[in-house]
Amino acid sequence: MGFFDRLFGTKEKEQLDKGLEKTKEGFFSKITKAVAGKTHVDDEILDQLEEALISADVGVDTTLTLIEKIQKRVSKDKYLGTSSLNTILQEEMQALLVEDEDDTLRKFELPEGKKPFVMLVVGVNGVGKTTTIGKLATNFKASGKKVMLGAADTFRAAAVDQLTIWSERAGVPIVKKEMGSDPASVAFDAVNSAVAKDIDILIIDTAGRLHNKAHLMEELSKIQRVIQKVIPDAPHEILLVLDGTTGQNAIEQARHFSTATNVSALAVTKLDGTAKGGIVLAIANQFKIPVKFIGVGEKAEDLIVFDKKVFVERLFKL
Repeated sequence: MGFFDRLFGTKEKEQLDKGLEKTKEGFFSKITKAVAGKTHVDDEILDQLEEALISADVGVDTTLTLIEKIQKRVSKDKYLGTSSLNTILQEEMQALLVEDEDDTLRKFELPEGKKPFVMLVVGVNGVGKTTTIGKLATNFKASGKKVMLGAADTFRAAAVDQLTIWSERAGVPIVKKEMGSDPASVAFDAVNSAVAKDIDILIIDTAGRLHNKAHLMEELSKIQRVIQKVIPDAPHEILLVLDGTTGQNAIEQARHFSTATNVSALAVTKLDGTAKGGIVLAIANQFKIPVKFIGVGEKAEDLIVFDKKVFVERLFKL
């Protein structure tokens, strides 16, 4: 059994079930009520399904897309039983989630020919960005990779301190400077150090400020330019971390960062603390960016690689 196979063993599915518990409770109570006593899917069921999806923060646009797709399928068979509704809904939800063309990172493995692999992590303060980096470092090291961290969020002393604690916990080196240092200079030093030390993956933290979009774009662009002086095709991944408990506000954050930089992957955190886990569907559908990781707890093993089939199946498992 390979490493990826173990990721979706019984323990991991139980973690995902627990993390989605609040979302499933609210969502399925509404679904159960909608279909109770019904022998076929009708407008009333669809209306209640729409309400259930919106309450799970799937979002209006994504909800309407799902309802429209279900209506088209139901119209082909006027007597489609309600027992088939869950199956149809699962299939349509999975279809909305963007397929990750390269699933290498989801296995905590790395693509060939990109060493060190440079991952730039972005997101606003408070979403669990630094913690997610620490969990990534722990998991990549557990899969046998040489990992290094770069503390380029130099505007918050707490961010550097927190990342340092995670580096010690994971047993991986960190490149950092004093608070107020130029973030790009930290990134530059980190990339040079990673090359010199034959590191497999370098994960760089960045400042999470949203008050000035132009400044954010300028800062991220500068970081990317200095990285490319050492490794022309880096960063190889720009991972946006979003807090699942913020619901539709996460959509605004995704819009902001995807405008400021070329976000290539998403990590959605704190899903264990919300009944609105449907935000994963809303974000992935609206921005067409693959979700690669979801956080369902505080421990390193609570950062789960995202598989759309497994995610949707567990969402529907009582």
